[in-house]
Amino acid sequence: MRYSALLSVVLALGSATASPIKRWAYSKYFDLQGHRGGRGETIENTLPSFAWGLINGVTSLEMDLSLTKDGHLVVWHDESIDPTKCIDTGAVIEDDPMFPYVGKYIANLTLAQVKTLDCGSLRLDAFPLQEVYPGTKLSTLSEMFDFVSCATDEEVLFNIETKIDSDYRNLTRSTEDFVAAIGEVYGQYNIWDRVTHQSFEWEALKLSKELYPQLRTSALCDDTTIYKNLDGNKAGNLTTHGTGPSDWLAGIDIDIFPGDTVGERVARAAASINADFLSPVATSYASTGGAADPAEKGWIAFTNKTMVDTAHSLGLQVKPWTPNRKSLHEYLLDIGVDGIITDYPHELRRLLEHKGTYPLVPQGDIERVMGCLASHVQYTDKKGDGKGY
Repeated sequence: MRYSALLSVVLALGSATASPIKRWAYSKYFDLQGHRGGRGETIENTLPSFAWGLINGVTSLEMDLSLTKDGHLVVWHDESIDPTKCIDTGAVIEDDPMFPYVGKYIANLTLAQVKTLDCGSLRLDAFPLQEVYPGTKLSTLSEMFDFVSCATDEEVLFNIETKIDSDYRNLTRSTEDFVAAIGEVYGQYNIWDRVTHQSFEWEALKLSKELYPQLRTSALCDDTTIYKNLDGNKAGNLTTHGTGPSDWLAGIDIDIFPGDTVGERVARAAASINADFLSPVATSYASTGGAADPAEKGWIAFTNKTMVDTAHSLGLQVKPWTPNRKSLHEYLLDIGVDGIITDYPHELRRLLEHKGTYPLVPQGDIERVMGCLASHVQYTDKKGDGKGY
């Protein structure tokens, strides 16, 4: 989609984008975010996962968006349909050349094809405590907003990532297509004041700021995206990496920014695109021996106090992803982060409650939330057996 077409979308939104913005009633709370709803506890990026996120008392529902061939925003993380997460139940039409749909890229599938998938029956090996909801279909962004509106009167926030691949751009729809699509839906719901647009692909964030200045943005990054790739298009890390502009950071070279540390320069790079938030990975991919938290030998922080302090000095809040250990949660809280995106929001909330110094949102009414889930979730005719494997 060309820039002029994008501009026409913005103008067509009219009064929705011009309406007064009631800024972030939930900003008074610590930003506890359930990653993909809370994938450690419930099958990811589904209405059931968001239901339990509300019940567990998250400040923000974190999720991802893919864009289908026919232009629908679907709540889904992966570029393709992962066979460890979804099961085919049948073709939309007889002899559909795209069937089976599992393994295909979302950008090449229609919404009707996506809606045949059972993405609630399989429990991921990495998350053995996941609750499964057999037969659960993927939801559109609009369907997710409708469910949350039913489930709570609280002004829960939404941290929504557009999944755009900067290394292999033919695997997803374009930056322009994504930004136009989210603007259309956010305008329809007039929900600008409660949404953050997050992305590793910083060009999308720059375009969002240009077209929708009222929309807050969050600069996602890790040590595989802040540097130019190595030879062979291989991603690096803090200790081994390429030099020069990064394709993920809209052509920004972090080393042109002042600062003695990577953390300082990353914060300044995010500020240079007018991001509201910096969302770095908590643990560096340069960590050795499988180290996952500060208590383990070989652990290397990506998010550190220098990064946080620099970001704060520039007016950015810092909300790292995806720490799933309490030792790591405590480290991040000690260095002053403003929020945490975790797969285990229930466990993080327990820690925050125990500390007693963090303002937390009201937990959802389980009866109301589950009643709305029952009326909004969609199931395939064929379902798994409920065992999760």
